[in-house]
Formats: sequence, structure tokens, C-alpha cells
Amino acid sequence: MKIAFIGTYPPRQCGIGIFTNNLVKAVAGSSDHKKIKAKAMVVAINDNSDGYNYPKEVKKIIQEDYLPDYIDAAKFINYSDAKVCVLEHEFGIFGGNDGAYILPLLHSLKIPVIVTFHTILKDPSYTQKLVIKEIEKEVARIVVMSKRAVNFLVDIYNVPKEKIVIIEHGVPDYEQITREKVKEKHGLSNLKILFTFGLLSRNKGIETVINALPRVVKKYPELLYVVLGATHPNVLKYLGDEYRYELQRLIKYNGLEKNVYLKNEFATEKELMEYLQTSDIYISPYVNEAQITSGTLSYAIGAGCAVVSTPYWHAQELLDNNRGRFFNFKDSEQLADLLLELLDNPEQLSIIRKNAFDYGKKIHWISAGKMYLNLAEEVYKNCEKKDVSAKPAIDIQLIPPFSLEHVIRLTDDTGIIQHAKYGIPNLKKGYCIDDNSRALLMTVMAYRQYKKKDLLRLMTIYLSFIDYMQRENGDFRNFLSFSRQFIDEYGSEDSFGRTIWALGYLIRFSPNDSFKQLGEGLFLKSVQHFNSLKTIRGAANTIIGIYNYLKNKSYDEGMIHEMNKLVSIITESYKNQADEDWKWFEQEMTYDNAIIPLSLFLAYELVEDDKVLSIAMESVIFLESVTMKRGYFMPVGNEEWFKKGGKISEYDRQPVDVLAMVLLYSQLFYKTKEQIYMDKMFNCYLWFHGKNSLRLPLFDHETKGCCDGLEKQGINRNQGAESTLSYWISQLIVLSAQEKDILKQVN
Repeated sequence: MKIAFIGTYPPRQCGIGIFTNNLVKAVAGSSDHKKIKAKAMVVAINDNSDGYNYPKEVKKIIQEDYLPDYIDAAKFINYSDAKVCVLEHEFGIFGGNDGAYILPLLHSLKIPVIVTFHTILKDPSYTQKLVIKEIEKEVARIVVMSKRAVNFLVDIYNVPKEKIVIIEHGVPDYEQITREKVKEKHGLSNLKILFTFGLLSRNKGIETVINALPRVVKKYPELLYVVLGATHPNVLKYLGDEYRYELQRLIKYNGLEKNVYLKNEFATEKELMEYLQTSDIYISPYVNEAQITSGTLSYAIGAGCAVVSTPYWHAQELLDNNRGRFFNFKDSEQLADLLLELLDNPEQLSIIRKNAFDYGKKIHWISAGKMYLNLAEEVYKNCEKKDVSAKPAIDIQLIPPFSLEHVIRLTDDTGIIQHAKYGIPNLKKGYCIDDNSRALLMTVMAYRQYKKKDLLRLMTIYLSFIDYMQRENGDFRNFLSFSRQFIDEYGSEDSFGRTIWALGYLIRFSPNDSFKQLGEGLFLKSVQHFNSLKTIRGAANTIIGIYNYLKNKSYDEGMIHEMNKLVSIITESYKNQADEDWKWFEQEMTYDNAIIPLSLFLAYELVEDDKVLSIAMESVIFLESVTMKRGYFMPVGNEEWFKKGGKISEYDRQPVDVLAMVLLYSQLFYKTKEQIYMDKMFNCYLWFHGKNSLRLPLFDHETKGCCDGLEKQGINRNQGAESTLSYWISQLIVLSAQEKDILKQVN
């Protein structure tokens, strides 16, 4: 069996790299276990450095901040002969917000995955929790190294307990050499050695030890405290050696120049083993409890060290049963008392060392390797192979219950606030007719489905806002401040068209006559401005409104004439811009793209002009070639619009584009009755729930809002009106299509 490992790897200086390296060796060394011929290959996460000379087992390198590398790595693993993948997970080693870039890789893998979580946070941020939960969906088993980690995953992250396996952090098989001989080898025979190692950063708490030493050194002047470790690369990148310099000043202040040695290097495993075996006491002085795994502490136990430690989570388990002693966080006085007590009582130290060494024999790397091999064999035999190309089907269990919670949160007695900071309305940005028209559309659609009284109340607010924003000449303003001051004289053609769309839909499906009469009055008052529309999106949105109006007023031939003039704006633009390689309406593809062919399909339904249908179909095929080529929907990013002959922007993708595609495919499904359009519609809807380039859901189950976009590093956590309404309208369309499909099958 070949296993693919993903993680950092030496010579990159990182604790995860040491772990991965030892596990790879252990798995290969366990190849005779159950007659499994074990091999390993490594995909190394690189911190954008070209200076690492990786060993031969590293077959692929991922630059941590470059998303395409993650997709390429998944393809590489899929085409290799690896049967199982083992991922070493730590938030800080992958790109994107809280390491989100690892999600597309996991989703694209076709072989079963085992993930080892090196950090599990008790109080995760929204994105950290989201990333862990999304990883859990993609993997067959989760490995942790402590019982507390299991409890955290179950209680905080809702991970099924049966999916979790405990495999303790491995340690080397130390050669039995007496401490005296090792000290003699290094010229330390007459010294009492205190030792701490690991990549240096502020959470290590070295200052606590330095401040404890003056009292200890007074009684034991021959004491030497060795701190072995280079500065953590991430700390060095942003803060330099600031912490090391502070420690050096503290050493000098306490007069400990002869008693403290800060050795600034990344030691080899052999050197580390010898340092551990020289130590009279190993100190692990972390400054807070939130340390679920400590490889350095595991190594110290494996070496049979007498350990004193702060009571962080991993230490509480590993030092149980008199395998070590504790002192309080940042308590130098208590540490000094404890060191003096132990140095004064060699018998106590001997008992602690023996207990530690006996336990360490159970957690050698070779044992860990065998456990990982057993687990790999189990998941390979029992896990179904993933088919990442399978067509989606509407699964009602993936659709959360309809909720007005965030919509109500954003709405006051004037209208819906257009922006939010996270899930909190941003009153400074005020209101716009764009969003209040979307909100009117959503509430009318939702009332048809659920008949909730809250929807009528909200409908009243949004319709009243549109009435307030209409000028005497029938045109509409767009923006209103929170203090109810008009900000513009005339809105954009986009906002005009969206308002006509919402009013047309209200006229068609009004819940009562008063809504319908007011909506019809506002609609007809604005008709005189249809002729002044010039932009294709303004025309498209208005056509959709006219279409809905005509479904209720089919006898209005004058309105059909108005619609045909707007259709001509779009079709003429297509004729002028499209060629053999570019079947689109403009020289660049921007936002809300699917609205344009959707408007043509709706117009064709009423006028049956084959030229209009032909343009609509050609443009849809081209739009799909741009946005659906990976098997899931990828809206054109607005970081840079997609220009003819240019490249598609990967970033700043917006929910409003998803809504447009859901609408387009729903219309195609209704008219053609072809199941493929139902599948594509639901595929696009699942973009909100993580079927996107970063595999991160934008719908927030806690707030019932939708995040504003998919950005380079992750999601934009703000949950404004446009994104939230785009989500709920999309959901309503999907549910409506599903009901019609069920009725079709029954009949």
C-alpha cells in the first residue's frame, strides 16, 4: 500500500514537518505489519521559499498561498498509485483565511483521507470552526492525540465520535545512555541542566523560567538552563527576533549570563535526543492552557525526562500518574519552589523519570506507524471511492429551513438596510431601491410558498419604500441615507430595471388587491422611461418585469411593443460584439451575466422570435463554458472583469451572480423539461453551501444570512441585503422547481 502524506516537511523548520517526517519513516518501517508492503510519498507545503532541498520522498510541492497548487496536488495524488491520503493539519501552514485553501484539495481527492488535527481550539473563530467542519465532511477518519481533543471535536464541532481515533504523538526510540555519560560527552559533567526546546515564540513562556532562576541559582550556582530552538518562521517573518532580544535583556537584568544559554538553531533529531538525555529537569512553561498537542512534551516523556510544566491541556494528560509535576501559568515563584524541591530530592526525580520512560516506550514512532497503517488499511477497505464528477440531484436535506431572521434584522420601518458588518446592520450606509426591490420580490415569492403574516408586514415596508423613492416623473431614486435624506436624483438603469422586475412580479402574484393596485400604479407611471434605457442589464431587468406584468395583462399590446424595443437593445449589442470565439453581448463579461440570456428566453416565450432564441442559446453555451468548466459554478470575479482574450478573475465572486444562474436554469427546466437543467440549477445553488472554488459555505446557519462574497483568502463575512436576498430567492426558486418536478412525475 502506498500512502500520500500532506504537510510541511524538512528541511523546512516546522514542528509539523518533524512529525510528518517521523511518521513517513515509521510507516515505511512497519511495512511487514500484517504483510502490508507500505510505501510513502509526500506532498510538501512550502512557505513560498525556493531554498529547500527536499528529500526524494517529496514528490510534489504546494506554495502555501497559491490556490492552483492545491488543485494540481489533488490531481497528482489521484493519478498516483496512492491508496490513502494522510493530511497533517495545522491552521497556519495552509493558505487562505484559517487555512481554507486545503478544502478544494480535499474535495478533489478520489482516495480516502485521514486527517491528523494538531490543533483543536476550544473557542474557534467562525471561519476556524467552519474549516474544521468542512474538513470533517471530506475525510474518512480524524486522528487526534488526546482525550480532550476528542471531547472538543464532539462537543464544539459536532463531529461524530465514531469517526475519531486517538493515536498519541510518536517519540524516537532512544538509545539507552546514562545521563552522566551524555553529560561527560558534552563537557557538562559538573552542571545541573534544565532544558526547553522548540521553535521560539511568546507562547512558550521562557521568561517565566528566567524570572524563577535567581533563587535557584543562588543555591545551585552550577545550574545551566538551555533553550534550544530557532525563532518560529512565522514570528520571524512578521516580528523578527524581537522576543529573543527581550529574553536576552531579561537574562542580563537577572545576572544570569552564565546560567542561561539561548541556542538559536533547529537541531537534528540526534542532537535533540542527546540534549534531552543530559537534562536533569525538562521545563515546559507554556503561558496558557490552550495547547491540545505538544510534540516537545511528548519527546521529553519519551526520553524519560523529569518534566515540570504548566497545566496546559496536553500536559494534564501526558503527565498524569506522577509522570511530571505542575506549576501555575506565568508563576515564577511557584516554579522556583518546585525546582528547588526537586533538585533537593534526587529520589523524586528518579521516580518521575522512570514513570515517564516506561510510558514513553508505549508511544515510539514505530508503534504510531503501525496504528496509522492499520487505520489506512481499514479506511481503504471500507470507504466508498468518491466520484467527484457525479451529477448533483436536489437533496432536500441539504437545504436549510426558510428563515426571515436576518432579513428582519436588516429591516426597520423605512426599508431594508443595504449593508452589514458581519451579521449587524451597518446603518451608516442607509438604504437603496435595488435591495428593497429584491426584498419585495423575495417576500412575494415566499408568501406564495409559506403564507406567513410576517411576509405581508415586510412586503408593506418594501413597497412603501419604492413608492417613496419614485419621482413625480415616474423615474426612481436609488439611495436614501439612514436619516431619510435623498442621496441621488436618479438611480442607475440597473436599479430602475430591478424595481420594474419586482413590481411586475408583484402585479402577477400579489397577495391582495391593495398591493396589486399600488404596484400597478408605480409600474405604469414609470413606463415613459423605458425608451431612455441604453444598457443591456437595465434592459434585461426591465424585460423580466414586463414579462411578469404581461403574464397578468396579456392583452396589453403596447407593453409588448415596449418589450420588443428593449429586446432589440440586447440583440443588436450581441450582433455587434459576438464572433466565432466570443458569443457574448459586450467586450467583457462582468456581473449578473445570466440575467441577459434569461430575459431573452422570457421574451421569446411571449413573441416566439427564433432569432432571439438562437442568441439566447448561443450566449448560454458560452456562459457555461466560462463559468461551469470545473463541474461547479464559478462566477466571474469582479477583481478584474473577464475581457475578450483575457483571463478570468478567480476572486471577489458575488452571490448575485449565483442567483442569476439559478433563475436562468429554472426557466430552461420549466420550458424544456430536461432534467439536466434541474441538476445545473441545484449545482449553482450549492455554491452557497460550499460547492465553490474554496469549498467554503457562504450561508451562515447561525445568523440565517449570507456572506457577501468569495475572496482570495476566504469569505467576506459581512452579510448585507444583496447577498442574503440572493440566497433566499435562490432557495425559493429551487424549492419551487422541485415541487413542480414532483408534480410532473406524479401526473
